[in-house]
Amino acid sequence: METPSIALLPKHIKAGYEVYEWKHACAVLHGDFRQEWEDIMKVLTSFRLSKTDITVPGGSKSAVAKKLDLAFTDLGWQEKKFDIAIEIDSSAIETPTHKVDCFKNRVALEIEWNNKDPFYDRDLNNFRLLFDLRAISVGIIITRCDELQEIFAQLGRGSSYGNSTTHMAKLIPRLDGGAGGGCPILVFGIRKALYLGI
Repeated sequence: METPSIALLPKHIKAGYEVYEWKHACAVLHGDFRQEWEDIMKVLTSFRLSKTDITVPGGSKSAVAKKLDLAFTDLGWQEKKFDIAIEIDSSAIETPTHKVDCFKNRVALEIEWNNKDPFYDRDLNNFRLLFDLRAISVGIIITRCDELQEIFAQLGRGSSYGNSTTHMAKLIPRLDGGAGGGCPILVFGIRKALYLGI
């Protein structure tokens, strides 16, 4: 069932992406972070998945992650590492967090195209901690829909995008289980509708 918050998204975004939210993330973004909302809509609207995005090995970072990173960087988003320490009785306790792929004005965004699915645990824990420490207000994950597996198989790449890698079926149960804590989180899963076939 579509929440009133998700109803704020344009129809073409919902056609191209499977959308899932936790803790009214759409409403938070749309209401309090309008420029970041517009940036996200712009990047998602222009993104298309090509055959070479799937067939050419990506090395340390996939072609999809590179394309999305560049699109957000062009709009002023930056990779961000947070230096956090908690002080108890004059003793500093370092609280390490992982770098966020893209960050702008208290909005943190991660791109998980074809990593091992425990990367979701890392991202969600990071969002939870940064939200609890008031460093971010909302987290976003761009990943892939399960339905893309059909295209991967047709291109002979099915085994490279196995069941233990990052896709919506691995992420949603973690969100429903509360892995993101109180942090509002918005997820976009890339659908087959965005595949160009070239």
